[in-house]
Amino acid sequence: MARRHGWSEEQINELANFRGRTDFTDAEKAALELAERTTLDPNGVDDAFWNELRKHFDEGEIVELLAAIGLFNYFNRFNNALHMEPTK
Repeated sequence: MARRHGWSEEQINELANFRGRTDFTDAEKAALELAERTTLDPNGVDDAFWNELRKHFDEGEIVELLAAIGLFNYFNRFNNALHMEPTK
């Protein structure tokens, strides 16, 4: 999906280092930060970060981002519990 949206192989390979990269937009960095915070510590999405998100996304877009993040977290946990291997 990232490739279809124009991300380079380097961006995909260095996704964990998105904060220090200049080839992600501020909106992309905010979405990636939301994904990371929601995945690692949902309570870490504090008011200050909500305000930062609203600089880039409206309420509906934030809900869509969270729905996608939650869905993929579910799929990952479900597949991990079943010891599923990714297919190509």
